Parts: sequence; structure tokens; C-alpha cells
Amino acid sequence: MSFPEDTPGLLAQTAGGDNSPPLTVAELAGAVKRAVEAGFGRVRVRGEISGWKRHSSGHCYFTLKDDEACIDAVIWRSGATTLAFRPEDGAEVIATGRMTTYPGRSKYQIVVERMELAGEGALMALLERRRRALAAEGLFAAERKRRLPFMPRVIGVVTSPTGAVIRDILHRLEDRCPTHVVVWPVPVQGEGAAARIAAAIRGFPAMSPRPDLLIVARGGGSIEDLWAFNEEEVVRAAAECPIPLISAVGHETDTTLIDHAADLRAPTPTAAAELAVPVRAELRAQLDDLLARKRRCLQRRADLARERLALTACRWPQADGLLDVRQQRLDEVAARLPRALTARTHKGEAAMNLVAPRLQPSLIAQRIARSAERLQAAWKMAELVHPERPLSRGFVRVTDRAGRTLTRAADARSARDLSLHFGDGRVEASTGDIAAPQRRVERRPRPSYLNPQPSLFDGEEA
Repeated sequence: MSFPEDTPGLLAQTAGGDNSPPLTVAELAGAVKRAVEAGFGRVRVRGEISGWKRHSSGHCYFTLKDDEACIDAVIWRSGATTLAFRPEDGAEVIATGRMTTYPGRSKYQIVVERMELAGEGALMALLERRRRALAAEGLFAAERKRRLPFMPRVIGVVTSPTGAVIRDILHRLEDRCPTHVVVWPVPVQGEGAAARIAAAIRGFPAMSPRPDLLIVARGGGSIEDLWAFNEEEVVRAAAECPIPLISAVGHETDTTLIDHAADLRAPTPTAAAELAVPVRAELRAQLDDLLARKRRCLQRRADLARERLALTACRWPQADGLLDVRQQRLDEVAARLPRALTARTHKGEAAMNLVAPRLQPSLIAQRIARSAERLQAAWKMAELVHPERPLSRGFVRVTDRAGRTLTRAADARSARDLSLHFGDGRVEASTGDIAAPQRRVERRPRPSYLNPQPSLFDGEEA
């Protein structure tokens, strides 16, 4: 049997005696929110981080999950700055906070106020994942390592200014080789330590004078105490540092990620100081030894050269023996020289006596007279053939302005400007622009008196 009020209708109806009106969505969501927050005011949840994301506002959103379930989580900006480590996907943590709901999406979530790694195993797993990720980027590659300077003038040290580490480093440097040291004080553990250490490593290259070597040092401690040197920002700062860097964090058995990124790992801070500089006393001893060796080598070389000179000198002939033969030959030549000069003189006198009868003054005078007659005839002939001689008889010599004698009418017309040479002077003339009519010129036979005459010197007696 059914009741009318149980039968759904077109319009909602309120049953008689019902004093609970329907709730709005906001009212129901608010009621659920209050119930959840009242029932789970403080909870601790263990799970694996997934989907970690830091918003630009500073708030962090992620999911905590295990094999069977998951729950959304949020860390407000004020709580994110107090985390002792940098969360990342895959890290197993224990989150402490309170449960609440987000009515806008009808979901519940945990507002995390504190978060820690779930034991040392989880910490080591996180460290191993971070190591593999950074190694895949090549930050730990051997080819990135640089050689340390042999004797740095300035050494920068990143460490706590109040611990025993800095005293040990300074004491060891003073004992081995005093060097100028610049300390950048930083906290080596706790909140904000990683950011301060990374800032110090990046700040040293901009200093003046710039250090030749950096040492990042800290004493021993647990993995939690050394965790700042495993943070990604510290490792990247060490890998990108342009100055050679020594990592000296913890004791010999302690290993951090900065050890892989540094150019050299020292087992202890004291060992880092020993690796940074040589022993001054040993250097002096080595220099003294090299100086002694150099002196011995020079002395030995001089002795060897002296021995070789003595052996060579024994094989040389005596000076008298080298000059005896040449001295004897010189004496022979000196003895023969007077006789040779006397014989040469007598030979010349004999030749002169043979020629003397032929050297008569009359013959020489006759030869001179004949030569004078020939010279006189040649001079007369030169006067007769001189080109200016006919000018006095009415002839004219035509030349161009350059002084060349013109013998053809065509040459005179092409030259245009002419010089006419008379017996008493020169007249400048021009051929004009009108060409002269072509006239046939009969060639007359050459007079016989113009033919070349024979040389006066032909038939000269020898």
C-alpha cells in the first residue's frame, strides 16, 4: 500500500509534520566541511609525493598516495618556506596537518603544516633519485673537472665562521704555505642553509681580487645535518662555478652530491687545505736541490770540456813544426829575389838596346808631318759639307718647331708650323690650311759631285 506523499510528482511537496526543509548545495557543502574539520582536526599521513607543483603565489599543491588510495594536499606559502628539504615526486614523507574540504570542487584535502621524510631509507632513496637525475645532465662528468692551481694566491672558503672547520683550515694553510684567505660565512645546516651556500659559491667569482681556488667545507654529521649539500641548487652552483672548487664536507665516509660536482673531493676540511697548497719548506728544499744539481752539472760539463781540450791538445803538432817548412820556403824566396830583380833589369836593358837604333828623330818628325797633312785635309772637307755653308749662297733649310730638318713637301704640310733658316737668321712660317696642288716633279739625275767621296784616310801607311 502506497501513500500519496511517497509518490513522486511534478512539484516538490512538503510532507505533513516534516520540519527539515531542503538544504542548498552551499549549506550541505559547509556542513560537510565542518564535520570533516571537526572529526579530523589534526592528522599525520604517510605517503609518496606525486604531482608536486609550486604555484607563482608560493603555495604548493601535490598528491599523497600509496598502493590503494590517494589524497590531495596543499601547503600554504608560509609553511612552504619552513620545509627542511625540497620535496619532489617519488619522495616518501610523513605529512602533518588538518583535513578540510574544498566546496568549489566537492573534494577533500589535507592542509599540510609540517612535512618530513619517512625515515632514513626514504631520505636515501630521494638522494639516489636526485643523484641519477643530475648525473644524467652531465653535471658529474669527469671531463668537467679542472686541475687545481699549483700555488693559489687567494683562496675563498665557504663555511661557518664559528666552527672548528675554519680554524683547522687556516692553521693548516699557515703551516704549509701562508696564503691570503677570504671567508664567506654561511650556515651549514638548517633552514635556508642551501640557498646561502649556493649564493656564496656564485658570489665569489664577482669579488676583487678574485680567488684562484674555492673550498666548501663542513664538519661531520648525520645525513640530515649534511642535507644542505645535497640540495639541487648547491650542486648546480658548484658545477657552474668558474673557479676550481674543492668539496670538503663531513668525514671520510660521508658523501654528498656536491662531492660529485666539485673538481676535487677532500676527505676532511684539513685535507682540503693540504690539497690546496704545497708545503713551502718542501718547495725550498726542492729548489735548493735543483740549484745544487745545476751547479754539479755545470761543474761536470766544465771538467769534461777541460779533459777534451787536453786530449785534443796532445794530438796537435808543435807550433815550430807547423811553421818550419813555410819559414824555410820564405828564406829561399828572399835569397832568390835580388838575383831575379838583377836578371830582369839586364833583360830590359838588352831589349832597349835592340829598339834604340830604330828610334830616330827624323822618322818621328816625318810621321808627325804626314798626320798633320791628313788632319788639314779632313778639316777642309768638314767645312765644305757643313749644312749651314750653302745658306750663305741663297739656300734655305726648313725644319719643324722640334728642329728636325724636312726634305719633303708632304712633311712640311703635315708639320704646318715651320722654321726657315737663312744665312743671317731664322724666320717662322706656316703652311696654312689650303693644301698645295699636286704637281709631278721630274727627278733629275744626281750630280756626280754629290756622290760620296773616298775617305782621305784610305791607304794610310801603317
